[in-house]
Amino acid sequence: METPVVKIDNLVKRYNDKLAVDHFSLSIREGEILGLLGPNGSGKTTTINCLLSILKYDKGTIEIFGQKMAPDRTDLKQEIGVVMQNVAVVDALTVYENVDFFCGLYIRDKARRKDLVRQAIEMTGLTEYVKYRPSKLSGGLLRRLNIACGIAHKPKLIIFDEPTVAVDPQSRNAILDGIRKLNEEGATIIYTSHYMEEVEDLCSRIVIMDKGRNVASGTAAELKASLRNRETITVEMRDSTEQLIDGIRQINHVYDVKKSGEKLIIRCDGGSRNLIHILNYLMENKVDFGRVNSTLPTLNDVFLEITGKELKD
Repeated sequence: METPVVKIDNLVKRYNDKLAVDHFSLSIREGEILGLLGPNGSGKTTTINCLLSILKYDKGTIEIFGQKMAPDRTDLKQEIGVVMQNVAVVDALTVYENVDFFCGLYIRDKARRKDLVRQAIEMTGLTEYVKYRPSKLSGGLLRRLNIACGIAHKPKLIIFDEPTVAVDPQSRNAILDGIRKLNEEGATIIYTSHYMEEVEDLCSRIVIMDKGRNVASGTAAELKASLRNRETITVEMRDSTEQLIDGIRQINHVYDVKKSGEKLIIRCDGGSRNLIHILNYLMENKVDFGRVNSTLPTLNDVFLEITGKELKD
């Protein structure tokens, strides 16, 4: 059996009387991009800090590349890159000097370091800005520099914590493309974000944390398939009688019909032709209706059902 890149087993972390991480377990395979999601206070950051041996924990085991992680395991830490939400660069250094400085913490050979710094700068689209100091960069470019500093030493495991917060669309696309390239080159990635479209597009598997526990795991498609609500159809109409609503409830796969102002909200638990069946019913009964809209479940719907909270900042 292949050794996981990350294996967390039965992790417990308390802050006095508060249980921040509650017997949390997680295994990450080589080459995965794992989306780690959770509402504020769910235990994500605490788990990551325990993983990095920044925090002591009360119970459980953490292994990286099949070996027990500990504060003095510099050999393991050299293989990990961390890009946190808060930008951490040196204001007095240029873009090039920053990347070279952080890469130099791990790579002593000057010739190899020079090549790695060049690759990191090119990958993050900072070639035109190598002589700029951080104070002269836009927010998006500053986040790209933060990423370049965290990945220049070619780590095998990279943790990205909200890397695209408050950046422009061009920088966001550059960051996401860079993460994909790192993964294609062999890096295993842990990715946290509140942007569901990014997570769904980028991550091969998703784990949802709540109250310190692993409450759901799977691909985006698997998580959405776990919902009862598989399709929501909204129909605009001024007059909707109880008889009409009862009739719609009898349509196959319809499990809930609610009136909201001048709209009917119809929820279905499966089926592929729900919209057609509902339109046919309305026309057969000569119902006067306006716009009709069909929406499929989203990751935020999954999050809301599991945690009772929407995944928003």
